[in-house]
Formats: sequence, C-alpha cells, structure tokens
Amino acid sequence: MDFVKLISYLFHSRTQAHIFHLQTQSYAEHMALNVYYDGIVPLIDGIVEAYQGKYGIVKGYSNFNLMEYNNTQQVVAYLEALCKAVYDVYQSIEDTNIQNLLDGITDLIKSTIYKLQNLR
Repeated sequence: MDFVKLISYLFHSRTQAHIFHLQTQSYAEHMALNVYYDGIVPLIDGIVEAYQGKYGIVKGYSNFNLMEYNNTQQVVAYLEALCKAVYDVYQSIEDTNIQNLLDGITDLIKSTIYKLQNLR
C-alpha cells in the first residue's frame, strides 16, 4: 500500500468507525469507537501536512466500500487490517518524523482494539 492509499483508508476508517459506533448495541463499544473517530482526523491532518511539507501536495485519493456492523470481532478485524496497512507504509518511509506520526495513529488503533476486546 502506498502513502495516498493509506491516507484514503484512514479517512475511510473515520466514517466506518462512526457507522459501527451508531450500529453497535454495546455502550462500551459505542464509546470506544467515538474516541477513535474523534481522534483520527487530527492525526491524519498532521501526517499529511508533514508529508506535503517535504514531498508536495498529495493527490490521487480513493474510496473504500462501507460495511454494516455485524459484531465486535468484525470491528477488531477491520482495525487490525488497518493497523497492518499503517505498519506496511511505516516500513517504506525513511523520515523519522513521519514514522512518529504513524506511531500515533497506531497507538489510537491499538488503544481502540484494547477497549473493544476488554471493556464491556
């Protein structure tokens, strides 16, 4: 996955998490997803602005299909796939400042996974 596709995926994750948030019947899951979708956009802005400061304006954004909520395991699997995509791009980037910003995104994803799996 390249940088712009990851950013598109991260933007998608904000909307997808909001849909999961609205469809879950678990209060703990509802709140964990709220923290995620409120927190991801400022992190995306920060990384894109830092990247553009060095490499120029990012173009070529894409869309992903949205899913209906099925269960907690589905949401965790979605976030784990997202985390893997972040890691794959992390490995392809040599700028430590951008890697650090990706670490912040990974922190938010992992924290959300923890809450979904352990808080009821």
